[in-house]
Amino acid sequence: MSYQVLARKWRPRTFHELVGQTHVQRALVNALDQGRLHHAYLFTGTRGVGKTTLARILAKCLNCTARGTGDEGITSTPCGQCDSCRAIDEGRFVDLIEVDAASRTKVEDTRELLDNVQYAPTQGRYKVYLIDEVHMLSTSSFNALLKTLEEPPPHVKFLLATTDPQKLPPTVLSRCLQFTLKHMPPERVVEHLTYVLGEENVEFDESALWLLGKAAEGSMRDAMSLTDQAIAFGQGAVRHADVAAMLGTLDHRHIMALAQALADVDVQALLAEVATLAEQGPDFAAVLDELAGILHRLAVAQMVPGAVDNSHGDRDAILELAGRFTAEDIQLYYQIGIQGRGDMEHAPDLRSALEMTLLRMLAFRPQGVPKPPKTPLPLRPEPAQSNAEANAEPAQAPSEPAAPAKKPEPAPAAPAPVQESPAPEPPPWAEEDIPAAPIDAPRYADQPEPEPDDAPVVAIPESVPEAAPNEPAPSAADAPGETAALAPGERLDHARWLAIFDALGLGGLTRSLAAHCQLESDDSRVLVLKLDPSQSAMQAEVHNVRIEKALGEQGLSRTVRFEVGELDTSRETPRDQELRFQRERHAQAVDLLKRDPNIQKLQRAFGATLNEESVKPTPTNASR
Repeated sequence: MSYQVLARKWRPRTFHELVGQTHVQRALVNALDQGRLHHAYLFTGTRGVGKTTLARILAKCLNCTARGTGDEGITSTPCGQCDSCRAIDEGRFVDLIEVDAASRTKVEDTRELLDNVQYAPTQGRYKVYLIDEVHMLSTSSFNALLKTLEEPPPHVKFLLATTDPQKLPPTVLSRCLQFTLKHMPPERVVEHLTYVLGEENVEFDESALWLLGKAAEGSMRDAMSLTDQAIAFGQGAVRHADVAAMLGTLDHRHIMALAQALADVDVQALLAEVATLAEQGPDFAAVLDELAGILHRLAVAQMVPGAVDNSHGDRDAILELAGRFTAEDIQLYYQIGIQGRGDMEHAPDLRSALEMTLLRMLAFRPQGVPKPPKTPLPLRPEPAQSNAEANAEPAQAPSEPAAPAKKPEPAPAAPAPVQESPAPEPPPWAEEDIPAAPIDAPRYADQPEPEPDDAPVVAIPESVPEAAPNEPAPSAADAPGETAALAPGERLDHARWLAIFDALGLGGLTRSLAAHCQLESDDSRVLVLKLDPSQSAMQAEVHNVRIEKALGEQGLSRTVRFEVGELDTSRETPRDQELRFQRERHAQAVDLLKRDPNIQKLQRAFGATLNEESVKPTPTNASR
């Protein structure tokens, strides 16, 4: 006997053998069992999802003779053994008229077809017209079909199938009961292929089935055809390497290796993986597309783990890998990847474009840029500066020569501090009772430049608001940004946590996460931070590492642990404290403007009002 391909051999013969179309199966089975039959059905969906198969099963249900004759013989479970069922399965049932609308588009063909509608069925209970790709009919053909489609004889059923229902006239759609068949997800395809290959006694690799399920693009028929091809290619077995070579697709494991190298910030492994890919002559643009797809899945895994797409069968690996990235890294990498994809056409060659895009991801990642050296660079003469710029120059330490303020001059024999230009005379109203702005302490040449943060940080004023008469004045340790050395074994309390928060120098998402925490406990070894539940989705191990490193730089060796829970409303988080200081600075700025004589003159002369919402106080670190 000649070989029968898998797609035909394993075509469903009943509704219960149908795979992945439960919503259609349920509706048709209930209609058949209850005898509520429509005269015209329209099945829509992409190729290979079961439109024609459904129509043939329905035709068997209408004409099965195993349960007697007449309407009472209609069943949702055709026997498959009677003459009608076997004839339909073998494609020789006289009363099942299958029409390929793509090859019979003329109105003459449609009229010839409809001429026989009035005659009773020859062999079965119903005469069934199955019109495939019905959207290919001409407008005249549709017009000729309309009247019969709306009021057919009682012994006629129309079953229409199409991949493009938008091309059908609304008059046809309104006369049909429409069922839309779904794409086959890769999980369902792999499940069905596993069953089929097990029944066929064919050895296979599960990873190879995921490649086939992805390549099928939602079509079970395509998946079965590709499996036939893979069996022939692999000499009776379905192996991962054979399927990858047959499909000519990228090996997903290489793309995952690129993502892991990004997580490890390992440039050497990243370039080595690109070199391995280059040996296979891939489409480097497709590599970047696949990597962007993985970054998208990682972002979803961080926000909604249960919604991760499992089209490659690697959900567990994606969930594990997502914990090694921060949300800000993933978003930045994705944006750089999309931008690099568009820049590829301007690159000298595609491999260098891919490598530059990957290197750009690591070069611009938060806290990924090398920090400036601790040892100060030798001072060089600078060009002439204005008085305002000269005032901002740091004074020189007594042990080093002063840097010239305006133009290069020979260094003096003895060290001398930089001469500051006299400050401009303040306006008359400045002599009133207006609080003076805090003056920054000078910074010397032997002090390193402040290290850049990952993201802009709103400054907290260095001055501490006056305490109420019945409250003790805050200590120096309570002022934000100031640190005081802890005695050996001394533990942090929440007030000290607020005081040292700015000095930790955290940035980006790590700062935002820590700013929504209250210090829960500290036993000199483990620092427990209680995290606002609204921020729990952003938690990742990398934040613990960054906070521990920042504490270590302040002489506080601690292991950091987060606990998600409701915060104590009587205590401030660093974020609450920052917002409070912003409000106080805003109120002080508004008060200064209200006392400004020029503002007062404008109000008296023109009836002007001060828009307090638009007032933006200058940050306290603006002069640095």
